[in-house]
Amino acid sequence: MPKKLRIAQIAPLWISIPPQKYGGIERIIALLCDGLTDMGHEVTLFASPGSTAKAEKIISVFDKPLLDAKIPWSDPVWNLRNLSRAIEMANNGEFDIVHSHLDLWTLFFHNLTKTPVLHTMHNPLYRTNADANKDDRLRLFSEEAFRTNIIFISQSAKDQAMLNFPEDKARIIYNGTDLSHFKFNPKSGDHFVWIARMNKHKGVENAIAAVEKTGDKLLLAGRIDPTQKEYYETYIKPHLNDKIQYVGELTEEQLSDFYGPAKACLYPIEWEEPFGLVVTESMACGTPVIAYRRGSMPELIENGKSGFVIDSNLDLLVDAMKKIDQIDRAQVRRQVEEKFSKERMVKDYEKAYYELIAR
Repeated sequence: MPKKLRIAQIAPLWISIPPQKYGGIERIIALLCDGLTDMGHEVTLFASPGSTAKAEKIISVFDKPLLDAKIPWSDPVWNLRNLSRAIEMANNGEFDIVHSHLDLWTLFFHNLTKTPVLHTMHNPLYRTNADANKDDRLRLFSEEAFRTNIIFISQSAKDQAMLNFPEDKARIIYNGTDLSHFKFNPKSGDHFVWIARMNKHKGVENAIAAVEKTGDKLLLAGRIDPTQKEYYETYIKPHLNDKIQYVGELTEEQLSDFYGPAKACLYPIEWEEPFGLVVTESMACGTPVIAYRRGSMPELIENGKSGFVIDSNLDLLVDAMKKIDQIDRAQVRRQVEEKFSKERMVKDYEKAYYELIAR
């Protein structure tokens, strides 16, 4: 039997692990910590106070989640301290592997320890500036690619990356879903749902436009960041009425009852989404998903079997909504069980850890 590992999981410090409400990255880290601990590994979680994921130790370098302290997303100071603390402990021989979820900030530290460091890229890795030489994040990843052990969360995310990693350095591991938190609903109601962070890229305006054409009911849910309040007030709120309702930001415990009764989850996104937990969570309840053909959507949704993947066109979205009853909801659930369970994700990461240590 392979030896049990001492694993450092380094989480962003903005919200707790697991999150009380929104937090896709944080939910994945919690599932990893829980699963690895249940398998007998010794996990040390570097995270914000209030984190309750299973771990031998939880280490916090700041006294509250950074969002509660109103520290802006652009300020990396405490996340850098978080990383440096983990690397210090690694150099003292406390870990067999360090697994970071902190994007480019890990690149400043991974060459300072002999302990293997694994990065999961939860965000896209393409340039944000027309001139790649002026994109500091991309340039740094390019300089460090030859020694960066990286996990992409979909084939699309790997393909969209603006640089190549050595074949033995890059892997693909899909995010997992805790199926025990999402109960299967064999029958749908008469409404559609949309859920995500409230912004234009997530396709909320497209979902609204579709139901305004069909006359269907639509429930909207999700976090409204302070930077998106004006967007919500200007472009979303004027459309709310008896048929189009915003129900707020939901806890994980509320999600199953939100997805389950819906005819489908509408996800007509306008960006190259690397994964999209919304999709697998909805499908775990048996609720199919209708999405635009962007990013990872063709990998997550089996067209015609667990939903519909369509070109970015409002008429095609409306047509898919009209034939959603053709989808077998039991088959939708089975796809998540087979491809996107938390157990499969944890085992895939465990395998990656052992391979890195062996090298």
